[in-house]
Amino acid sequence: MTAPLPSRLRLDGAGWVEGARRVPSPNFDPRPPGMPVDLLVVHNISLPPGEFGSDDIEALFLNRLDPARHPFFATIHAVRVSAHFLVRRSGELVQFVSCQDRAWHAGQSAFFGRERCNDFSIGIELEGCDTLPFEPAQYDTATALTRLLLRAYPIGAVAGHSDIAPGRKTDPGPCFDWPRFARGAGLAPAMLPYRRGGEAA
Repeated sequence: MTAPLPSRLRLDGAGWVEGARRVPSPNFDPRPPGMPVDLLVVHNISLPPGEFGSDDIEALFLNRLDPARHPFFATIHAVRVSAHFLVRRSGELVQFVSCQDRAWHAGQSAFFGRERCNDFSIGIELEGCDTLPFEPAQYDTATALTRLLLRAYPIGAVAGHSDIAPGRKTDPGPCFDWPRFARGAGLAPAMLPYRRGGEAA
């Protein structure tokens, strides 16, 4: 039995979560007609790489990243990307794209032979990197959000970005505690097809 949802998180009829700070990104488009939303993809992101607390992630998803602010930004400022959600280090939840729409988070990807994972997935970014632990508040928010999404959509599986884009992506990385996440979200082992009983494979 899953734990009750925090009262602050509710999903409205348009696919927006009440309780999340809404920052609409222009980087989205409609899902294919009749496409079920049945995959959740977990990512990490930090801008500049390995640094936390700035507004640069939001700037990237809003196409406002200043290429002069950091050498790395000159290589990505023209990329058009987004995710449905971002969980900040504090646990704050930010939503950029309605769950009903297709966010541009997965890129070239495949889930057990099904390509174009953006078509049928929801993307959750955690502010973090491959080499540092995530914060307890992030697990609290990410698991509460996941429980909410599981009740609203026919999500049958949860994967990391590295699972659906192996060799190209490494996130959410070795510091992401999959067993903790699975317990908090009430995920059955079958929902984690790339892991053994919720343990990192």
